[in-house]
Amino acid sequence: MRNPLKPLTAALGRAFARPHETKKSRTGSVVSLHLQGAPVWTPRNYEALAREGFSGNAVGYRCVRMIAEAAASVPWALYQGAAELGDHPLLALLARPNGAQGGGDLFELFYAQLQTAGNAYLEAVLLDGEVRELHALRPDRMKVVPGPDGWPEAFDYSANGRSVRFAQTGEPVPILHLKLINPAGDYYGLSPFEAAAKAIDIHNAAGAWNKALLDNGARPSGALVYKGGDQPGANLTEEQYATLRAELAESYQGSANAGRPMVLEGGLEWAAMSHSPRELDFIEAKHVAAREIALAFGVPPMLLGIPGDNTFANYAEANRTFWRQTVLPLVGRTAGALSQWLGPAYGGDLRLWFDADKVEALAGEREALWARVGAAEFLSADEKREAVGYGAEE
Repeated sequence: MRNPLKPLTAALGRAFARPHETKKSRTGSVVSLHLQGAPVWTPRNYEALAREGFSGNAVGYRCVRMIAEAAASVPWALYQGAAELGDHPLLALLARPNGAQGGGDLFELFYAQLQTAGNAYLEAVLLDGEVRELHALRPDRMKVVPGPDGWPEAFDYSANGRSVRFAQTGEPVPILHLKLINPAGDYYGLSPFEAAAKAIDIHNAAGAWNKALLDNGARPSGALVYKGGDQPGANLTEEQYATLRAELAESYQGSANAGRPMVLEGGLEWAAMSHSPRELDFIEAKHVAAREIALAFGVPPMLLGIPGDNTFANYAEANRTFWRQTVLPLVGRTAGALSQWLGPAYGGDLRLWFDADKVEALAGEREALWARVGAAEFLSADEKREAVGYGAEE
C-alpha cells in the first residue's frame, strides 16, 4: 500500500538537510508550522486604531510622526564599562540593520508601530551564530504563546493564512517585544490611541459633520411645526407621528445627512433654529479633543498648533519639554532593551545608550550646562569633564 505521507516526509527531509547559506527574515516567506502552545491574540484591533487614529485623524497622525521621527534621529552611543566605543559591530548593525533599510528608517517604523499599537517587535536574523540583520514586524500579525510558567515562550507571526513560530531560545532570542505600559494586560501594551479613543471619535465626528454640512449647503437645523387644522387640539395621529419620526431618522439624522433639504406636506412648516458654532461650543469641543489626543502621546499642544492651554512661555520651551519628557525616555528604554537583547551576543560588558549631546533641540541646555560648569572654579578639569559627561583627559 502506498504511503500518502511519503512525498511530504521526503520533502521535509530535503528542506531540513539544505544548509542555510543566505540571511533573510523568516517572515519573508511565511511557512505553516504546527507546534504545541495556546496563543493569546491581542485584544486590540490594530487596523481600526491605525485607520481612525492615524490615517483618519490629523492630530494623531502628527503625534505619531513627531515622536517616531524625533526618536529615530537620536544617535546611539555604545559603552564597554566606562569607556565609549566609537567603532563596533553592534553600532554597524544598528546603522545598517538590513539590506532594505537604514537605521533611521527601521527605528522610525518601530517607534510608529509602538505608538500606534502599544506593541513593537524586532526580529534578529542570525547567520553562523552572528546577528546579521534586524527587521521590524507588524504588531497585528504577532501573537504571544505563553509557556507553562506564564511567560512568553514563543511568538507566532501570521500572514495570508500561514504562520511561523519563533521559539524564544538561543542567544539572542529571535524576537524583541517592546510594549507600552498596560496595568490590565499580561502580554500586550496599551496604545495611546486607546486612551484617547473618545477624544479621537469626537474629533473625527466633528470633522465628518462639518464636511457633510458643507456638502449640503451649510443649512442650519430647525423644527417641524404642524399646522394641519384650525380647530383646537388638531394634532398628528399616532400613525402619522410614527411615520414622520421614521422618515426623519432615516433621511435627515446623522452626519451624512447634515443640512439635507426637506420636502414638506400635510400642514407641516419648517422653523429654522440657527446656532453659531460658538453658541454650540462646537469649535472649542474639537480643540479640547485635539488637546486630549496630544496629552495621551505626551506632545505639547503648542507644537501641533492647537490653541488654548498653552502653558509654555515659548515654542522652544515646549520643544525641550517634548524631548525631555517624551522622546528621550522612549529612546532610553529602547536602548536598555536592545542592550539586554543583543549585548550578550557580542560578549563583554556592553551598554547601549543615546548621545544627547548631538541632539540639536537640546543645544541650548548643553551650552548653559557648559557655562555653569566652566565657571565653577572649585572643580578640577577632570571633574568638569565628568560633570558634562566626558571622561578624564588621558
